[in-house]
Amino acid sequence: MDWTAVWLTLRLAALTALILLVIGLPLGYWLATTRWRGRFAVEAVVALPIVLPPTVLGFYLLLALGPHGPVGRLVHAFTGGALPFTFTAILIGSVLFNLPFAVRPFTAAFAAVDRKLVEASWCLGASKLRTFVSLVLPLSWAGVLTGIVLSFAHTVGEFGVVLMLGGSVPGVTRTISIVIYDDVIAMNYAAAGTTSLALVGFAFTVLCLTYALQRRVLPV
Repeated sequence: MDWTAVWLTLRLAALTALILLVIGLPLGYWLATTRWRGRFAVEAVVALPIVLPPTVLGFYLLLALGPHGPVGRLVHAFTGGALPFTFTAILIGSVLFNLPFAVRPFTAAFAAVDRKLVEASWCLGASKLRTFVSLVLPLSWAGVLTGIVLSFAHTVGEFGVVLMLGGSVPGVTRTISIVIYDDVIAMNYAAAGTTSLALVGFAFTVLCLTYALQRRVLPV
């Protein structure tokens, strides 16, 4: 087991989940409460990574973050460095690729909160922010936690986006999934099998936790 890759993967997953929590909560709440007719377009953009091959998303991100892309040129102008094949690059790709795995559970949880409770809070003088923090968020905790768990777990198993943006730089971009790929290419099937089995166990545990949380929201 490549423990350097394990630590790098866990750090990537944790940062991805944290960033998605910060940007996903307001986006999910807006999607759950807005009456704007163009909401479907925003929902489609959020869900796009689910249907797009990871290599497609990785390719366009590589163009955007590369030295000739708009983001890449801006970064080079301010720092003199480049984004591709860095930890920052795979973090950006990971956040965008995992956006639906956080935002969709957030949105579903917020939409399930009784609107009458929210309006009653407003009538009692609570601001929208206080209502969200003290009422909506506690009532939606299981859905929010599900989104965090799913985005974290999905990041651990990422391959296509990480490979396109980061390659296989040890200690920088070489995650667990890349280690498995490298072992298979090198015909080191024993090592690949051990790492793969560990990921299967991790994925099974995460799914059990996710379904348990969903039963807390929708008891049967």
